[in-house]
Amino acid sequence: MTDQLTFIAYASRAADPFDHARLVELLTESRANNSRDGITGMLVYSDPDFIQILEGPDAAVRALLERIGCDPRHTDVRVLLDEPATERKYSTWSMGYEPTTPGDGSDDAMASIQTATDEASTRESADALGGWFRDQAGADRI
Repeated sequence: MTDQLTFIAYASRAADPFDHARLVELLTESRANNSRDGITGMLVYSDPDFIQILEGPDAAVRALLERIGCDPRHTDVRVLLDEPATERKYSTWSMGYEPTTPGDGSDDAMASIQTATDEASTRESADALGGWFRDQAGADRI
């Protein structure tokens, strides 16, 4: 029997700003842990906000979310979407990341998911953010 696949989108704020070196450190650590635990997903950071999508075995995703909630690098951790999944949307990314720049469309996508008022609009916003991410990352980037 396999563990239920879970999809969680959450938002948090950085306790302190992340520069490039600090983001690389976070991504290196996250990618190693996620590969070990069978978790895939993506991360968007626009100082001071993080939006992260996690998908994988339910127990592993929930354990990771609990660790993130206790991580002093994050504050105001809020689950935006928590649902079972039948397939992965980010199967090639142990933790995909794309930098944001003003005017690149990420601000609207991040604001939309953070202010969505119901599950359907949150799902739509998560899909839009994922579409922005894929457009920026390109097919051969992880």
